[in-house]
Amino acid sequence: MTALTQLPRVPIGDWFTAVVEWLNDNIGPFFDFIDLVVSSAVAGLSFALSWLPSLVMVLVFTALALWLRSWRFALFSLIGFGLMVSIEEFRPAMETLSLVLVSSVLAVIIGIPVGVLAARNRHVSSVVRPVLDLMQTLPAFVYLVPVIVFFNIGVVPGVVATVIFSLPPGVRLTELGIRQVDTKVVEAGEAFGAPTRQILTGIQLPLAMPSIMAGINQVIMLSLSMVVIAGMVGAPGLGTNIYEAVTRVQLGQGFEAGLAVVILAVYLDRITAVLSDRSPVARAERKAAKTG
Repeated sequence: MTALTQLPRVPIGDWFTAVVEWLNDNIGPFFDFIDLVVSSAVAGLSFALSWLPSLVMVLVFTALALWLRSWRFALFSLIGFGLMVSIEEFRPAMETLSLVLVSSVLAVIIGIPVGVLAARNRHVSSVVRPVLDLMQTLPAFVYLVPVIVFFNIGVVPGVVATVIFSLPPGVRLTELGIRQVDTKVVEAGEAFGAPTRQILTGIQLPLAMPSIMAGINQVIMLSLSMVVIAGMVGAPGLGTNIYEAVTRVQLGQGFEAGLAVVILAVYLDRITAVLSDRSPVARAERKAAKTG
């Protein structure tokens, strides 16, 4: 190809490398602080979940399922977590659960305020939406490279990658839920002289809670789907077992670890769904449907 038919190369990769190196050199202590907080949170939660004997924890999860949902779900929990103990995947599952919970909490802490700002300010929404689109479409392996540069191999890169991957649904569904609140209800609050903060906390957030809880559910499910990526960068848990099974072509180990992920996913999905159903708005809607 001649020079006339070629476009000059735009060194986007070099620019990105320069930005990452500048951040690493100038705000390294901030990344060290994040590393300390996240690794301590994951380690502490993992210790708490693994402190009691495995069979006792199985009974705890079963009792929680019975209290929140039904005896059928409790039976599923008893069989599922008991199977994890039998195939020696319970401790890795608890390590994965601690990683998922820390990642989900961080994603919710970031996502809900951003969603609220986006719902109340169209300029913020116009900036946030393309960023969320990029976060959802960009392959995880791409942003995993700078994360490893900042935090090295271990739990923290897996958590940060998981937060980035799972954050968009929390933001989008929070914004959607607040925007769908009936404007007449908001106007009634304003007519009674309620300040903006009180309208947000007393009207908009409670009425948007079903949508927000659906977003939290999606955040948890997406966090759990990143366990393999977390295992690839050194985070302990089921992801490490799955990654080792793939690299060593160990069919049995991979199936057992994958089955543990499925059981954990179903359990978390049903628990978060119950919390959404028990919100005041959901109870009021069910009561109105019965009386209607």
